[in-house]
Amino acid sequence: MLRFQILLMVVFAAGLQASHITESVVRIEGTSLEPNYKMPWNPGEVRSGAGTGFVISGNRIMTNAHVVSNARFLTVSKEGDPQPWIARVAHIAHDCDLALLEVERKGFFSGMLPLEFGGIPTIESIVSVYGYPIGGSRLSVTRGIVSRIDFQTYSHSGMDSHLAVQIDAAINPGNSGGPVMQAGKVVGVAFQGFRGDIAQNVGYMIPTPVVTRFLKDVEDGTYDRYVDLALTYESLFNPAMRKALGLEDDNCGVLVSSVYSTGSSEGLVEPGDVLLSIDGLKISSDGMIPIDANGPVPLTEVVERKFKGDKVELEVLRHGQKKTFSVPLHSPWPFTLQASAYDEKPRFVVFGGLVFQPVDWNFMEAHDPGNQRLNYLFDYFVKDELHKTVREPVVIGSILPDPVNSYAGEFLHAPVESINGEPIRSIEDVATAFAKPVDYHLISLLGDDRPIVLESKLVEKARPRILERYGVTSEQNLKK
Repeated sequence: MLRFQILLMVVFAAGLQASHITESVVRIEGTSLEPNYKMPWNPGEVRSGAGTGFVISGNRIMTNAHVVSNARFLTVSKEGDPQPWIARVAHIAHDCDLALLEVERKGFFSGMLPLEFGGIPTIESIVSVYGYPIGGSRLSVTRGIVSRIDFQTYSHSGMDSHLAVQIDAAINPGNSGGPVMQAGKVVGVAFQGFRGDIAQNVGYMIPTPVVTRFLKDVEDGTYDRYVDLALTYESLFNPAMRKALGLEDDNCGVLVSSVYSTGSSEGLVEPGDVLLSIDGLKISSDGMIPIDANGPVPLTEVVERKFKGDKVELEVLRHGQKKTFSVPLHSPWPFTLQASAYDEKPRFVVFGGLVFQPVDWNFMEAHDPGNQRLNYLFDYFVKDELHKTVREPVVIGSILPDPVNSYAGEFLHAPVESINGEPIRSIEDVATAFAKPVDYHLISLLGDDRPIVLESKLVEKARPRILERYGVTSEQNLKK
């Protein structure tokens, strides 16, 4: 009888715990305005979508950035209460796919308890995923087993990689932003999965070190993005290479292969250095460090947990001599060119029916250009340090056919080198060049000896004709 009573108490407690979790999970519905990078003067396409969020301390709702990106109108609703409440984005971090929402009207959080965060779940432990998958209006709970903990590319930005936890529970559209629970605490935020034709029942969650870092970053009211060492390294397994570098046979150290300019390590670390330790943690020859009980993680995890202005201590071996550096950390701006951008308008200049646009990931995704020079500029912008001479490549993104530009069709997607002899390093330079009074505008294209020549009088005459014919409502936008 006593054993039966204890079992009843455990079941009752579990029921209360599940009820508390259910009451703290919300459904998010949003209307977004997706920018049009082919016709950048247009407002964009209106889309609707749904996701999941959950209540945390301070009457805030946590969710994924991709659930609320480009949002123009957001509502949240509680389980069992269909009434929509208007919400707004308080903070958003596209590089780690997290966001915080606030509800405008008072009373929404009445009776709701904030969920608490736990640690990183262990391999083979069971977790529960809460959310509203595939547009459902009722809360769904699925269970999965933690199968892997490592670095993964976060698909929202397409460039940033952070710690992620893999589970064998599918993360479907609508699940995004929901809490992943273990022992009554949040151990992750559901955020991405594989398509069914690639892998079955495989999903990923953002673990709590990434979540707590985001919450710490926004405490001052601003999100400052992740910092980065801005270097690459290679494993040092080869005994002959280790001997040549003066290393012991202790399975320690990795070889620095490149150091990016504008990055944190520039001027301190050099290619050919051997990284021995980071913040006092020994680096193994595969680049792993012992930082958590769940096993080794890449050395970059130390930097992942730091903030703008923080420092990291590096011990290196250079020409047989050990050196120690204190590296101030920041975010290298050139890397953002190759990441998806959100919550900003396309920038452009229309002149003589030629549409000039800066090149970034959004432009490349929309246009899928076949111009090899342009593809090189984008793909190697960071690696070949092209940013030293060009802040952002500018190309002829589109051509609005008209007699004034009838011979320019072959220059579609061609990178612009100069206008009227002035180098073009950004889209602002294009607007400045065309604003200067000249009889003929000379547009030089990268790698092409044939310039585009536009007569100012003919351009001005064609201007109203082009604007009306193609529905161009604005001739330029220089602000994001």
